[in-house]
Amino acid sequence: MNISVEELLNLSNPKIIDIRMNENYNKGHIPGSINIAYNNLLMNPSKYLKKGENYYIYCNHGRTSKGLCSVLNSLGYHVYSINGGYESWAARNI
Repeated sequence: MNISVEELLNLSNPKIIDIRMNENYNKGHIPGSINIAYNNLLMNPSKYLKKGENYYIYCNHGRTSKGLCSVLNSLGYHVYSINGGYESWAARNI
């Protein structure tokens, strides 16, 4: 499942997860997001996610997060990939 940056901005207190490397997160990220490395989230989703809650996940361009969301959704989590990833958000907020 996917969500646009515009749709994300209309949500109240969304749980946003940045799956990029910590260095990229520290250079810039969507406000309010937390950084959980891709591999950590993939290998142990129950440590970070609760079933029944919605999460919004992004990477740099949206390709990696889209694949991860597909896997996590198949495991019963409610996750949405942010279309275009951080680059889409950054371009909108320049």
